[in-house]
Amino acid sequence: METNQNYVMVILQLLGSLGLLIYGMRMMSEALQKMAGPGLRHVLAKMTTNRVTGMLTGILVTAAVQSSTATTVMTVSFVNAGLLTLAQAITIIMGANIGTTLTAWIMSAGFSFNVTNFVFPTFIVAMFLIYRKKHSTAGDFLFGIAFLFLGLGTLRQTGMDMHLGENQAVLDFFASFDPDSFGTTLLFLLMGGVLTMCVQSSAAVMAITMILCSSGALPIYQGIALVMGENIGTTVTSNVAALSASTQARRAAFAHMFFNLFGVCWMLIVFHPFVDAVCQMVGGGVENLSIVLAMFHTCFNLANTFLLIWFVPQIERIVCFVIREKPVVGEEPLRLQYIQSGLMQTPEISVLQAQKETVAFGQRIVIMFSLVRQLFGLSDEKQFEECFKQIEHEEDMTDRIEIEIAQYLEQVSDDHLSDETKQKIRQMMREISEIESIGDACYKLARTLDRKQEAGKAFTPNQTVQLQAMMALTAEALMQMNVVMSGHRRDHDIRETFRIENEINQIRQRLKAENIQSLNDHEYDYAVGTLYVDMINELEKLGDYVVNVVEARFGR
Repeated sequence: METNQNYVMVILQLLGSLGLLIYGMRMMSEALQKMAGPGLRHVLAKMTTNRVTGMLTGILVTAAVQSSTATTVMTVSFVNAGLLTLAQAITIIMGANIGTTLTAWIMSAGFSFNVTNFVFPTFIVAMFLIYRKKHSTAGDFLFGIAFLFLGLGTLRQTGMDMHLGENQAVLDFFASFDPDSFGTTLLFLLMGGVLTMCVQSSAAVMAITMILCSSGALPIYQGIALVMGENIGTTVTSNVAALSASTQARRAAFAHMFFNLFGVCWMLIVFHPFVDAVCQMVGGGVENLSIVLAMFHTCFNLANTFLLIWFVPQIERIVCFVIREKPVVGEEPLRLQYIQSGLMQTPEISVLQAQKETVAFGQRIVIMFSLVRQLFGLSDEKQFEECFKQIEHEEDMTDRIEIEIAQYLEQVSDDHLSDETKQKIRQMMREISEIESIGDACYKLARTLDRKQEAGKAFTPNQTVQLQAMMALTAEALMQMNVVMSGHRRDHDIRETFRIENEINQIRQRLKAENIQSLNDHEYDYAVGTLYVDMINELEKLGDYVVNVVEARFGR
C-alpha cells in the first residue's frame, strides 16, 4: 500500500511540475509580448525585405517571446491580414524554428544544475515589482521565469527520486527496442509527435525526454527521435489556428508543417552519424545527455534552415499546389477581410488585424456614399430601385461589420495588453461606432431621395447644383478620413479635416437661409423645401461623424 502511495505521489509531482513549467513558459511569453507592445507587431512587417532578414526576424522574435507557436501564429495572422507575402512568412517560420532552440538550452541548464536556489529570491523581487504598477509587467515576466525554473527543478528532483536508471522494469522496456532499428526510430518519432499534439507544448515533452535521458533510462537515439517528433507535433497548433482563415494563411501554416516534415525525412537518412557527431561534440556521459538533446535540436534546425532557405520559391509553389483556392458557390456569408476568429492567440497582432479591418470598413463607407451620389443623379425608376436596394444591403452590412469588429475587440481586450494597446482598442471602438453612423447617414440620404421619387417631386436646377457641391465636399471629407486612418498619425494634420468640416457647416447655414427665402418667394413648394433641408442636414451630420472618426484616430 505504501509503495502504491509513493508512486501516486511521484506521478502527481511529475504532473504538477509539468504544469508549473507550462504555466511559467506561458506567463513569461505573455509578459514579453506585453512589454514589447505595439513594437512587436511592427517588427515582422519591417524586417522581411529578403529571405535572410526574414529568417533573422523569426529567430529574434521567437527568442524574445520564447514561443515558436506564438511567432508562427503571428506570421499566419500577418499573412491573413495581407501584411506579409507567403514567401516572407516561410522565411520567418524557418527562423522561428531556430529561435525556439533557446528554450531547449534553458531547460538543459535547469537539468544540469540545481536552479531552485535562485527561484525564491526571484519570486520576492517579482512580487515587489507587481505591487509597483509601473513595473507590473516586468514582475509578471520574473514570475514566469521563476515558475519555469521551479518546474524544471522539481522535475529534475522527481526524476532523481524515481531512480529510473535503476528501475529494471523501465530499463527492460526501453531495452526491448533495438536502438539501431529504423522502426524504433519511427516509433519514437511518432510518440513524440502524438505527445506534443496532446499536451500542446513541445517544452513539456522536451522536459520529459530530458528526465528519461538524464536518468539513464532512455537511450539517446530514442530520446532524439522523440525530439524530432516534437518538431512535427508543434506544427499542428498553427494549422488548427488557420483552419478558418484565408487560403494564404492556411498555406503559411502548411509551409511550417512541410518544412519540419522535410527536415525529419532527410535527418532519418543520416540519423545515426548525425547523432554520433553531436555526442562527440558535447562529450559522452549520462550527465551531459540533456545538453546533447539541446545541441541536437539546435544543429538539426540550423541545418534544415540553411538547407531549405535557398528553395523558398519552390516551397511556395508546393504549398500553393496542395492548398488551393476554394471556388465560391452562391452568395458568401459575411466574412471580414482581415479578422479570423481562429487566430486569437497573440493579442498584440490581433489589434493590428482589427485596425486593418477598421480601415477596410472606412473604405467600404466611401463606396456606400458614392452609391448615394449615384442615386441622386438617377431618374430611371428601375435603375433607381436597384441602386436603392444596393444601399439598403450596404447599410445592413455596416451594422453587421460594426458588431463583428466590436466583439473581436472585446475578446482581445480580455487578454494581457500593454497600456498603449488598450488605448488603441478604445479608439477603434469609437472609430467603428462613428463609421457605422456614417453608414446610417448614407441610408437616411437614400431614403430621403426615395421619398422624393415616390412623391414625384424634383429639385430645382439650383438646388441640384448646391446639393452636388455639398456632396462633393462630403466625399472629400470621407477620402481625407481614409487617408488619416490608413497612415501614421504623425504623417497627417487633423486641421485639414476641420477645414473641410467648416466649409460644410458654412454651406449648410447659407443653403438653409436661402431655402427660407426661396419658400417665401414661392420658387418651389414646401414639400420640396423639406426634402432639400433634410438632405442638407444629413450631409452636415455625416461631416460631423467624419470629424469624430478622425479625432478618435488622433486619440482626442
